[in-house]
Amino acid sequence: MDCIFCNIRDKEIPSSILFENEKAFAILDINPMNYGHVLLISKGHYSDILEIPENDLKEILSAVQLVSKALVDAFSLEGFNLVANKGEIAGQSIFHFHFHIIPRHKNDNINFVRNIKKYHENQFNKYADQIRNAIQSLK
Repeated sequence: MDCIFCNIRDKEIPSSILFENEKAFAILDINPMNYGHVLLISKGHYSDILEIPENDLKEILSAVQLVSKALVDAFSLEGFNLVANKGEIAGQSIFHFHFHIIPRHKNDNINFVRNIKKYHENQFNKYADQIRNAIQSLK
């Protein structure tokens, strides 16, 4: 397996690590959507959020919160986007779990296209029931 994030984790590829704990590390994205764009990467090689053991995910989320607060403080941010893609259809290009923490500034010309949909007739309840049933089956 040749994984760029595993290679960075193992110091086989040079990188400036911003933060590191037992379960995650953070680096600047070399192809940022905005300056200061950080990747918070799991140390374990999991392809996406659905593969991560729950205890590892808790530590990773704690690291996301810490690094996000640091970004807000460092750049006096009014906001940021937190993104984790699952699957190629969702834009995932590196199949090693990571969060993007993207600093946002007024008039930064970053647009996420929102194509708002409307539920028709009984679709709302149908979707809600399907999700509830799936959640119950996972317990």
